Amino acid sequence: MTTSESQQLVSNSFDRTVLPNGLRILTSTFRHTNAVSINFFFGAGSRYETPQLAGASHLFEHMLFKGTPGRPTPRQISEVVEGVGGTLNAFTDREVTGYWCRLAQPHYREGIDLLSDMTLNSLFKDDDIAKEKQVVYEEIRASYDSPGARVSMLLDDLLWPGQPLGRDIAGSVESVGAISRDEMLKYLETQYVASNTVIAVAGNIEHSDVVDQVSELLGGLHDGEILPMIPYEPKPITKRITLEHRPTEQAHIAFALPGLANDDPDRHALSIMSVILGETMSSRLFEEVREQRGLAYDIHSGAHFLSDCGAFVVASGIDPARIDEAIPVILTEIGKTREGVTEAEWAQALELTKGRMMLRMEESRAVSSFLGIQELLRNEVETVDDIIAKIAAVTREDIHRVANRIIKSDNLVLSIVGPFDDTAHFEEMLKFD
Repeated sequence: MTTSESQQLVSNSFDRTVLPNGLRILTSTFRHTNAVSINFFFGAGSRYETPQLAGASHLFEHMLFKGTPGRPTPRQISEVVEGVGGTLNAFTDREVTGYWCRLAQPHYREGIDLLSDMTLNSLFKDDDIAKEKQVVYEEIRASYDSPGARVSMLLDDLLWPGQPLGRDIAGSVESVGAISRDEMLKYLETQYVASNTVIAVAGNIEHSDVVDQVSELLGGLHDGEILPMIPYEPKPITKRITLEHRPTEQAHIAFALPGLANDDPDRHALSIMSVILGETMSSRLFEEVREQRGLAYDIHSGAHFLSDCGAFVVASGIDPARIDEAIPVILTEIGKTREGVTEAEWAQALELTKGRMMLRMEESRAVSSFLGIQELLRNEVETVDDIIAKIAAVTREDIHRVANRIIKSDNLVLSIVGPFDDTAHFEEMLKFD
């Protein structure tokens, strides 16, 4: 027997079914579209990896595209979707690995069949693993060659030193090179199991049709004991600046403060604060740093929420000759948020945030991701109505409180990639007061 339930999601409903083996299926039906988006989500990612296995989740994701007995080459895998005009891809994050495709409605069953085949029957041939490791090495090297990506990696290590959160999701050339086929197959047996799998489909489909097909294809997927996510370890910040010297034309800088977990009551207040501070062309940072002073082409903030922790980040690219001017200006604007926000800023940020969410829900892939990731990480789904109500309930006082909770000089860290050699010069600037 399966268990099913339906809930309301703004203008369209979603349905949820749990198969006897524990695999969860969520669908949302859109009658106005010819597109169907299919997501297979697994509780796998860099937060499940020991230092010796750093990058295993990402390498594993790559290997599922290398072939199955029925489709023994990568081309035969990709042609199932691309041959009918669709898109096929995947991603690895800290807490989730996802495989997705987007197809025209007449072909969506082929997408479910393909992703099921990849999940159950990937070959993991030794020569394919060896070749794909070379591909991953180049992906890692490309990140190191990008100052913008590199400054983000350095920032993670400052925020979360000595733990999986602080490592690059792709691992290192050395750690990936040491991963064996046996370790990958063990990973398959522990993480790619039924109760650690969520399938989310959105588009012009019927829930019962999806459940019938998935039951036939994956009803026999084994279940088992899942490796737990390695928890966040709060540690005192002992190193506040990382500087990587590069002869770049632009200095890439990124500030971070410890943020909030996904289930923190102040989550939405922090999101609104970030909108006001640096997420739009009318934000405080954009107006002061770019429009008034011409210090940067781009500056932006972001609040990032994880299962048990989070980060608040501000990043920009600055002329090295003007960095001594830029850093105090940026930190002053962040610090001023603790004094409160205006009623106009608050009202505009609420409407912007609600509007973004409503517009996002017009696209099938966004809806399937919205459903599936919540289900996997929280074992429940907040509807868009639920979230919009929580956003609308955020007050100016809430923003004032969360700003003073988060914005503390002692917690501030900074990473820099650019033509500098001495961190001591920057240490003196690292304060809000």
